[in-house]
Amino acid sequence: MDVQKIRAIFESEIVKTQKKVKQYEELAQPIAPDNAIGRVSRMDAINNKGVMDAALRKAKERLEGLKRNLGKLGTDEFGVCPKCKQEIAIERILLAPQSSFCVNCAR
Repeated sequence: MDVQKIRAIFESEIVKTQKKVKQYEELAQPIAPDNAIGRVSRMDAINNKGVMDAALRKAKERLEGLKRNLGKLGTDEFGVCPKCKQEIAIERILLAPQSSFCVNCAR
């Protein structure tokens, strides 16, 4: 697979992930204590905020990984596991473009 196709995949994934980050940031807004939504509803809102915070954190980690690996594209570091120094299969790169590690080292 050529570098331009891989670059396009990374850029597309970055755009999608940036949209998710923005969406999660909006959904993870703090619950105002003076918001009169009822005790049970407030507990649900607090629980949902926790879920959104976790989703936001994962989306930001994915975005960082995508940008990091896009920056390596075209260098000797791209597609090489930093832990075991083995080549990462192109299928793995396309399936998990945010990951820097091969399947074995990612476990």
